[in-house]
Amino acid sequence: MKKLIECVPNFSEGRDMNIIKQITDAIESVEGIKLLNVDPGKATNRTVVTFVGDENNVVEAAYRAIAKATELIDMRKHKGEHPRFGATDVCPFIPIANATMEDCIACAKKLGERVGKDLKIPVYLYEYAASAPHRKNLASVRAGEYEGIAQKIKLKDWKPDYGTAFNEKSGNIAIGARDFLVAYNVNLNTTSTRRANSVAFDVREQGRKVKNEVGVEVTQPGVCKSVKGIGWYIAEYGVAQVSMNLTNINITPVHVAFDECVKSAYNRGMRVTGSELIGLMPLKAILDAGKYFLLKQNRSTGVSEEELIKIAVKSMSLDELSPFEPRKRIIEYMLEDAGFFPLLNMNLRKFADETASESPAPGGGSIAAYMGALGISLGTMVANLSSHKKGWDDRWKEFSNYAEDGQKIKDELLKLVDEDTRAFNRIMDAFALPKSSDAEKAVRKEAIQKATKQAIEVPFRVMELSLKSFDVIKAMAETGNPNSVSDAGVGALCARSAVYGAWLNVKINASSYSDKRYTARKLAKGKQILDKAKEMERKVLGIVERKIQ
Repeated sequence: MKKLIECVPNFSEGRDMNIIKQITDAIESVEGIKLLNVDPGKATNRTVVTFVGDENNVVEAAYRAIAKATELIDMRKHKGEHPRFGATDVCPFIPIANATMEDCIACAKKLGERVGKDLKIPVYLYEYAASAPHRKNLASVRAGEYEGIAQKIKLKDWKPDYGTAFNEKSGNIAIGARDFLVAYNVNLNTTSTRRANSVAFDVREQGRKVKNEVGVEVTQPGVCKSVKGIGWYIAEYGVAQVSMNLTNINITPVHVAFDECVKSAYNRGMRVTGSELIGLMPLKAILDAGKYFLLKQNRSTGVSEEELIKIAVKSMSLDELSPFEPRKRIIEYMLEDAGFFPLLNMNLRKFADETASESPAPGGGSIAAYMGALGISLGTMVANLSSHKKGWDDRWKEFSNYAEDGQKIKDELLKLVDEDTRAFNRIMDAFALPKSSDAEKAVRKEAIQKATKQAIEVPFRVMELSLKSFDVIKAMAETGNPNSVSDAGVGALCARSAVYGAWLNVKINASSYSDKRYTARKLAKGKQILDKAKEMERKVLGIVERKIQ
């Protein structure tokens, strides 16, 4: 896949939908850009926009949006609850697929230079793109807000990275490169900003300032690392919120931040009534939350994504203030709906019709991946049925672990359905390259070989995953719900067929690849996987036949 970079500019306008629409129209005017989410807030008077593209068009779209915001937004008239210092207040780049943080840093610098030069807006680089340690933290860069930047910009330590003079109408802009950030608000049953701040100070990493036993002011850290937070009152909803930025959800996941707010609020005589996502979140974040709350109930975590999302939404009341629509809030789903996984989004009939058409793709490789996904799905089903079987309550965690492993294999195999077709299309695109000159021929040859290697790697991964699925399928045939043993048998048939089908694709593509040492290794390993899959199929079917006699 091509490099995919996310850009999440925040504009200091959340009330005038005409202005917001003109900004998003500017973004969508760039070919290759997918606008994923537009999230305006009236109380904050701020709109968070999310779009994706490659490293070239994502910078162009960001520039056009900033230029339009510069034209339409006057910071001299702006008021809102959220800290801000510019018409386009912040514009971060985030690596999503096949992109690195270095790619995003390059995007930030390229955009910053252009904005400073052409739009005459002072630019500060922050996070991974920061030019100095004291500029890494966005809160430090933005300290003083719009009202204080005319003087701040004159200080030696706060000379802009690009641009020079204070821009009275547009203010400043922070442009950076960062990891995926989740903007998340927790709702309290109070209208007091001071009390909401007390919870925020308990939770956020920065904590609060307190005096020690000798009267010296020191920092008392909060309980959650990689969390920034403040309290505020939102008149639109009539509630106070703890507003948080979760800057590393691997360190502090969304559900942990939520539960810590629950504990702090309870200890201070308040209640958490719900929560609110601002912008988008990664699929893993909400799936982890669903698993967390299921584990508290001693329930299997190896259920479908849809069920995990439902549990997470209800447990954290993400739908208290407005409906929570997963297809519009989860970045992977937004990418699917934007056309990045066309086969995965087809219904059964349409997928069969597409396969049966005169087009050579999807072909055997995609079908092999789908057979593998169906096989492990059956094994996972048996695991989930077993975890809820009456009289087996003490074994729920055992079967939950099998089901969770099965879900992971299934999800990766499903993505490989599309990836196999993409691999085939890359070969066709490479063959279509011009070949008039020696230089063009060399470029074409290299592209063909690169695409061919990918067309070997994708079905080989299908082989590996489908063989791995036998760990779940065999265990369910042996120890799972006896009423579903035939389902485990069908799963074994699918898994072996997936391995064999993918093997045929590995072999036919290997014959066209020039690195024969590489193909010899792949073919030798592939033959071992195929032989092992046949052996595992025989074992599983033997178990099934004995049990259903």
